[in-house]
Amino acid sequence: MTGSNKFLIFSGTANEKLARAIADHLRGKLGKSVLDVFSDGEIRFQSHENVRGADVFIVQSLCADSNFHIMQLLLMADAFKRASARRITAVITYYAYARQDRKDRPRVAISARLLADLLQTAGFSRVLTIDLHAAQIQGFFSIPVDNLMALPVFISHFKKMNLKNLVIVSPDAGGVERARLFARKLNADLAIADKKRTAPNVAELMHIIGDVQDKNAIIVDDIIDTAGTLSATIRALKQRGARKVYAACTHGIFSGQALERIQAAPLDKIFVTDTIPLSRPLQQCRKIEVLSVSRLFAAAIESIHRETSVSKLFLIK
Repeated sequence: MTGSNKFLIFSGTANEKLARAIADHLRGKLGKSVLDVFSDGEIRFQSHENVRGADVFIVQSLCADSNFHIMQLLLMADAFKRASARRITAVITYYAYARQDRKDRPRVAISARLLADLLQTAGFSRVLTIDLHAAQIQGFFSIPVDNLMALPVFISHFKKMNLKNLVIVSPDAGGVERARLFARKLNADLAIADKKRTAPNVAELMHIIGDVQDKNAIIVDDIIDTAGTLSATIRALKQRGARKVYAACTHGIFSGQALERIQAAPLDKIFVTDTIPLSRPLQQCRKIEVLSVSRLFAAAIESIHRETSVSKLFLIK
């Protein structure tokens, strides 16, 4: 393809497996480039593809060493801008700093907004992401932002499992809308875990609002980090008579003692997507199953390139 019909997909180093899967769905290959590190730690990027007039998509997950992967993404955008790319889209499979989206106490940074400013300054024309921790982050940008939902992927999988007598559980009040939509698509009841957060990554579970007795429960969340809230919610559900407990989470960060907590909790299975690559110990955990969102991202990239509606991807069959 040439001119305005030309589009190329590049990948940062954070989640190359997902980037390759996205390219495969689009019947293409990742753009050739060099992305390495000098001996002093500085990042070097050079594209080996001609991107003049091209529609460029950069796939990067801002996970693990977030600051390093953010810098990679910014440098790639700057390189493509200087090489006269027609449009540059950041395909951010996990948006870092999303939990710092407001001033919840004196003298703190609104880091999610700062990251949005950096992305725009670097030269991005558009952002494609999935399940932002807070929907209002889209308003931090003055460029278009498409925020996909992993919900169709989870719903399709749970329908195949054919679970009966379901209750969908939101682990906090902030996730009620997500859980309510999930419950409506599965014709399930809704319950809420009432908690209070005493410090970052520290939460105290208060009680479960809703009937979970003798039901199969699915805890729905966008992020699992240390799994403290998750494990507390699982135990509370079991204490209140839940039969089986599952969890569905878009972004599996699994930091700190997350793996140990998951293995110790009375959890049947936790489903996460591949927005964040799992370490080998996590891959070997039988309680964790990964569902891919590569087809979803590929469809969104194709729609953006062809200038067609992305909203069709939110429809659940």
